[in-house]
Amino acid sequence: MVAGLNVILGVSGSIAAYKSLLLTRLLIKNGCQVRVIMTEAATEFVSALSFATLSKSKVHVNIIEGDSWSDHVSLGLWADLMLIAPATATTLSKLAHGHADNMLVATYLSAKCPVMVAPAMDLDMWRHPSTSHNLELLRSYGNSVIPVGHGELASGLVGDGRMAEPEEIIAHISKFDKAKRDLAGKRVLITAGPTQEPIDPVRYITNHSTGKMGISIAEAAAARGADVTLVLGPTSESIEASDRLKVIRVSTAQSMYEACRVHHEKMDLVVFAAAVADYTPKDTSQHKMKKSESDLSIPLRRTIDIAATLGRNKSEGQTHIGFALETEEGMTNAESKLIRKNFDFIVLNSLQNPGAGFGHDTNQVTIISPNKTEELSLRPKRELADDILDLVVEDKSEVQ
Repeated sequence: MVAGLNVILGVSGSIAAYKSLLLTRLLIKNGCQVRVIMTEAATEFVSALSFATLSKSKVHVNIIEGDSWSDHVSLGLWADLMLIAPATATTLSKLAHGHADNMLVATYLSAKCPVMVAPAMDLDMWRHPSTSHNLELLRSYGNSVIPVGHGELASGLVGDGRMAEPEEIIAHISKFDKAKRDLAGKRVLITAGPTQEPIDPVRYITNHSTGKMGISIAEAAAARGADVTLVLGPTSESIEASDRLKVIRVSTAQSMYEACRVHHEKMDLVVFAAAVADYTPKDTSQHKMKKSESDLSIPLRRTIDIAATLGRNKSEGQTHIGFALETEEGMTNAESKLIRKNFDFIVLNSLQNPGAGFGHDTNQVTIISPNKTEELSLRPKRELADDILDLVVEDKSEVQ
């Protein structure tokens, strides 16, 4: 069921646009509110009047229409889902590169909701490396790509490239809608980013973490209906708070612990994705330390182990997930942390894998639990965030 969703249906210039008329009917039959945006090329295949009649709403084609401006920003904020079907090679390229020369792409760039694209093109266009590259870019942004169908194409060739049938697209949306709500009512605490341990007012000890992975998990959990508290260390990465996503900014390991300690007891799921400094200076100078001709030694003391400390207080029904970034003996070290810190799952990744680790938009991990180990290929961190949450949901379902 997809009832109750506000759906933007984007239609671009393909012969497959006729299928989107049936798709509009099916969305409305399933209880959705539908607003249609067409490219000018799409109107050469199917009339805007047909979509306006079926959706019972104005169809947008141009940003400027007569003397009025079509508010793509408000439209993007209205939607629970943006679905672009058919998505031609041209439209995929514009979406991937932010080429906002039409109402459809401008709305896409303004949308805060999940986005699905259903590609439609001829066989050789579908196989072209530029198409594959653009699809990978869209996936890296967290967009979903509905698989194309196999069959006779407009050119007369037979192969991949057909837009998925409307019923198949509805099935994909139903799966998304279920996933979106599978954490509804759950409370999730996530740590992300580095910590900074001050030496003096100018200098500090830190690491290369950007917080991308933890932020991705926070956004994914909120999108699936959870009430999320993100405890975020110093980072230049952007994150937008919302009714379901609260952001607490901290700087040091101790301040991160204090923020977590306050919220931990009432949480259903806790994800320790932050790269917390293991050591902090024993003493912090109140003034900038001046350079001298001699070497400098800075005595360090251990910081509190946030995951281990809260792990000792984990209550029945709570799930704890940890992260292990290793450069050697990864499996051994991760399995040790799994037990020592009372994790239910631990996510192992290595700086040795290209495209994984600090600063990348992608990651390659192995997820370890007491009962199984699952290796995941290199993929966008936003996609990986949902993979991790899927395991938690499946594990809870098996227990029940």
